[in-house]
Amino acid sequence: MEEKIRNIAFLWLKEQIQIYGEVLPRKILEKGFEYRNQRVTLVGPSGIWKPKVFETMPISITSTYEGPYEDKFTDDGLLIYRYRGMDPNHRDNIGLLEAMKSRTPLIYFHGIMRGRYLPVWPVFVMQNSPEELFCMVAVDPIFAFGVNAEGYFRTEIKESSLSVRKYVMAYTKQRLHQSSFREKVIFAYDNRCSLCALGHRELLDAAHIIPDADEGGEPIIQNGLSLCKIHHAAFDVNIIGISPDYLVSVREDILLEHDGPMLRYGLQELEKQKLLLPRKKENWPDKERLDMRFHNFQMAG
Repeated sequence: MEEKIRNIAFLWLKEQIQIYGEVLPRKILEKGFEYRNQRVTLVGPSGIWKPKVFETMPISITSTYEGPYEDKFTDDGLLIYRYRGMDPNHRDNIGLLEAMKSRTPLIYFHGIMRGRYLPVWPVFVMQNSPEELFCMVAVDPIFAFGVNAEGYFRTEIKESSLSVRKYVMAYTKQRLHQSSFREKVIFAYDNRCSLCALGHRELLDAAHIIPDADEGGEPIIQNGLSLCKIHHAAFDVNIIGISPDYLVSVREDILLEHDGPMLRYGLQELEKQKLLLPRKKENWPDKERLDMRFHNFQMAG
């Protein structure tokens, strides 16, 4: 039964991501779903979480935002996940050992910020180090396709090669990086577009002032703007520019163009409008970065 519940949990997570986006609120993970009149919760007070319907092995492991444990990624594509407490024989830690022996798939919830988590699954405990109070966890793509006809994971398949695992972990780390930046920037702007005040999170992006691949493009709030998808695209192609004084400019050819209401109200009327700033001044956009980006806008015009 536990195998079936795990697979239902994976499908349930996909449904929640379609509703909320890839970063999920903790409250829905705590509530979970119902299976045969039993509540299956996906997170709880312990970072190694076993719902009541399971006997010994956990369903998930969680890295809590600003929690007591620091999880790191190794060069060979493994996550170092810290045990609970100092006793390797604690029942939660024993549950991780059993998950390793049985090749049982788990869910990894990475805390992006308080109350918001990015789920990664399936992950597997690959190595156990009880003396050092940690285990090694892999995001292994081969297991994601290792499902038999009944919908259960096959435990006899071998793990992916090191090169594949490193590639997948690099992609996973990039997702964590991008999601963390997006969540922090949008939260700083009170979940609204800084140009039009649109308040639907699913339609908001965190736009880099300086691209992350460039010098000065660090993933920090001061290098970000909360923009709806239309205004993010316009900012990226220099239809819109923002001066170091937080004033919006619209490219001249766009101002002279005649089209429908989207052009007029969505773009042209932004000219000389003041940027909507975060409440905390330390989160305001960095003026030097804006100056560099505004120069690019002026050159494009």
